[in-house]
Amino acid sequence: MFYREAGDFSTTYSEDSQTFPIKFDRVRYYVVLAVAFLVVPFIVNDYWLNAVLLPFLIYAIAAIGLNILTGYCGQVSLGTGGFMAVGAYACYKFMTGMDIYLMGADGEWVRYALPPINIFFSVILAGFVTAFVGLLFGLPSLRIKGFYLAVATLAAQFFLVWLFNKWSWTYNYSASGQINAPTRGVLGYEVTGPTAEPWAAYLFCLIFVVVLAWIARNLTRGSMGRRWMAIRDMDIAAEIIGVNPLGAKLSAFGVSSFFVGVSGALFFAVYLGAVEVGEAFGIQKSFLVLFMIIIGGLGSIFGSFAGAAFMVLLPVLLKNILVGTLGWPTDLAAHIEFIIVGALIVIFLIAEPHGLAQLWRIAKEKLRLWPFPY
Repeated sequence: MFYREAGDFSTTYSEDSQTFPIKFDRVRYYVVLAVAFLVVPFIVNDYWLNAVLLPFLIYAIAAIGLNILTGYCGQVSLGTGGFMAVGAYACYKFMTGMDIYLMGADGEWVRYALPPINIFFSVILAGFVTAFVGLLFGLPSLRIKGFYLAVATLAAQFFLVWLFNKWSWTYNYSASGQINAPTRGVLGYEVTGPTAEPWAAYLFCLIFVVVLAWIARNLTRGSMGRRWMAIRDMDIAAEIIGVNPLGAKLSAFGVSSFFVGVSGALFFAVYLGAVEVGEAFGIQKSFLVLFMIIIGGLGSIFGSFAGAAFMVLLPVLLKNILVGTLGWPTDLAAHIEFIIVGALIVIFLIAEPHGLAQLWRIAKEKLRLWPFPY
C-alpha cells in the first residue's frame, strides 16, 4: 500500500506536469541523489571507482545521448564510438592548448597558440565540437533512413577512427599516436591524472551525469521531444501536421552527439587517462552503447541508466563468480559474458522490446493495484 497516488493532488499546471508527479517517486529521487553526493564520496575506493562507478556514470551519459537519437527520434546510429573519439580528442586539445591558423591582413596564414583551458570547460567545449560533427554526419538522415542510415553512421565510425589515426595534429604529433591526459583540477582538487583522488573524479563525473540527465528529461518531455517522437512514429505524418523533419532530425543528432562527446571526453580524461583511438573507440564501443539502450529500454532516460548499470555490472559479477570463486579461466568467463549478453538481447527484442524500463513500469503498476486483483 506504500506506492499510491492517493493524497497527491495537483492544483497548478506546473505541479501536474512535473517530472515525478507521485510523491513517493520524488522522495526516492532525492534520497538517491543524497546518497550519491553525501555518502558514496566518503566510502569510494580505487577499485569501485574504476571497476563500477566511473564506467557506469560515463556510459550512462553515452546511452542517454544514443537513446535521444535512436529511442526518441528513431534514427539508427552505429557511430557512437567515433563520436566519443571526437569528444576525447577535442578535450585533449583544449586541455593541452592548440595551434590555430587564421588569415592575416596581408593574406598570409598567421599562427595563434591558444592556452590550455580548464578541464570543466574543456569537457563542455568537446561536447559542442562533437555536436557540430554530429550535425555534419546527420545530414544524410534527411534523405535516407533505417538500414541505409545505419550504414552511413557506421561509415562515420570508421572514418573518424581513421582520421584520428592519420591526422597527427590531433595527438600533438606524438610518435606513438597516443594521447595522455595531463593532471588538471577543479577548485584546487585534481580530477585527472594519476594523483587524482577517487572522490574528486567521482563527483566531477556525477555532476555532469545529473545535469545532463535533467536536461535530457526536460527536452524529451517538451516540444522538442514531441517533435522527435513524431518523426520516430511516422515521419510523413509528422511533416503533414507541421513538424519540420530537417530541424527535428538535425537537432536530435546535435543533442545526441553533444552527450556522446561529453562522455567521450570524460572517458578519456577522467577514466582511462591515456587513449589509442583504435582500441578505445573502435566499433565494439558503438555496439556496447547500443546494447545498453536495447537492454535498458528504447525511449527511456531511466532505461539508459538501467542498461548502463547492467552492462557494467555483468562483467564484474561474472569475473568475481567464475574467475574468483570457481577458478575458471579468464578467457572462458569473457566468452560466457558474450553468450549471456547476446541471449539477453534476443530475449528482450522478442519478449520485451522496451527493456528493463518497461519491466520497472510494470512493477510500479502492480504496486498501484496490490493487493487487489483488478
